[in-house]
Amino acid sequence: MKSLVRTGVVAALAAGALAVAVLPASAAVSAESARPATGAHTALANPQRVSAAAYNQARSILAQAGSQTAAKSHPVHGKKDVPVGHGTSLLAAARDEFRQTDRHLPPKDKKSDMSIPHYNAIHDAARTMGIDRW
Repeated sequence: MKSLVRTGVVAALAAGALAVAVLPASAAVSAESARPATGAHTALANPQRVSAAAYNQARSILAQAGSQTAAKSHPVHGKKDVPVGHGTSLLAAARDEFRQTDRHLPPKDKKSDMSIPHYNAIHDAARTMGIDRW
């Protein structure tokens, strides 16, 4: 009986030592080198800056979709790019505005609490600027 208990304890210690030895090697794998499963959505990091042309085009997409916030915002000129925060703020303001405007639509006509055309416009504008999270 003592032999059986001793063998179990030795096996448990060996498994623990193996886990400790493997942990640092697996911790060295960064998020950048990890690959998602095929078909999985990857959340890319937002760029540090957005080109002025991309910002202005996204602003135009949102204004044409009916965003008063985007229509009232000033186009970028005289600069080659702007901080990504300008783009994320524009997207968030338009998203909130569209959700408020579309709040009385039936659920079957909405996606993410806004009409499908508004949803598509927001995502087209985000893709134009290369922004994944806002």
